[in-house]
Amino acid sequence: MKFSKLAKVTVVATVSLALAVPTLTSASAASKFSTATSASQAGGIAGLTAACKAEGQLNVIALPHYWANYGDLIDGFKAKYGVKVDEANPEGSSQDEIDAANTNKGTSRSPDVFDIGLGTAAKYLGTGTFAAYKVRNWANHVGASDISSGEYTPNYTGTMTIGYDGSLGTITKLDDLLKPAFKGKVAINGDPLGSSAGLNSIFMVNLALGGTFDDVSPAVAWFKKLKDVGNYINVNPTEATIASGQTPVVMDNGYIAAGIAKKFAAAGKSWKTFTPASVGSTYNSAVSAWAPHPACARLWMEFTLGETGAAIWAGGGATPTLWTWMLKTKRAPAAGIAVIGKSKVAAAAATAAQTAKARAYLKTAWPAAVGS
Repeated sequence: MKFSKLAKVTVVATVSLALAVPTLTSASAASKFSTATSASQAGGIAGLTAACKAEGQLNVIALPHYWANYGDLIDGFKAKYGVKVDEANPEGSSQDEIDAANTNKGTSRSPDVFDIGLGTAAKYLGTGTFAAYKVRNWANHVGASDISSGEYTPNYTGTMTIGYDGSLGTITKLDDLLKPAFKGKVAINGDPLGSSAGLNSIFMVNLALGGTFDDVSPAVAWFKKLKDVGNYINVNPTEATIASGQTPVVMDNGYIAAGIAKKFAAAGKSWKTFTPASVGSTYNSAVSAWAPHPACARLWMEFTLGETGAAIWAGGGATPTLWTWMLKTKRAPAAGIAVIGKSKVAAAAATAAQTAKARAYLKTAWPAAVGS
């Protein structure tokens, strides 16, 4: 049913655009935007805007609205440029995004852009999955110069935490989660084999236990104990499972906890947090090499990685990689400063090599410890 509906919309849009703006639907025009590595190669922002409006749609994936204010980002893009934004699998993992692009390659349903963790970004760097693109302020993003090809750009970061329903009491140490009061209540956001938040949950527990990023076996042993006492549940937490009480304890990014806390407060409830160890989690933006709407994909990068996007991310509790520059140039909005402050997130983070090593170990160790 969903596929049929999309197919119908695509046919109507294609006919309409062919009649209205034939030059922008030609193969040569599409190729121009598909290969543009900067706005200057696409006629500037004005050129990208005109082409995106002609394309009429942007495909995004794995962007839940409560995640770092993505709901406001999507609404803002639609309002500014007047195009449809198709949102697929909002609760998907970073790996799910890449898989969807490969599965739907060459079709109008393929994702145009990605929002992925470091492990997934590094894994697919140089494989032809990403289309190199540097936004106008690329050099001002912390960490961007580390990926000189421009295949992906660090966009925002946060600190992992344990968020939980305040009615459960107060968590003061990691082993509190082993108590009977938390039976069938503890979840992590995603499978650590494909989800950055899931893997960073493992790292957070490992560091809390005195371990390092190089050997996550202590964390796996702890999660096995959590599973054995009946407290760990193999449920991927979503806004719905949290609201219903199915997953009242969730290990995830701090900016997610901040969004949940607002909703709980509005309902007269509380969502508390406990951070047993400081582990950073940086996400990255990239254009798909197979983007069916290449102009909109690049315009989305300019919008989200610009000052407007940074302000919206900051309002959602995430620290944009553009934030240091915005503070230095006095461009940071007061509303964002009120939420995340004036300092960068100082949290330890795993390298791409440590991430790959951990996932190689977890491939067999994780399902053996907690099931699947």
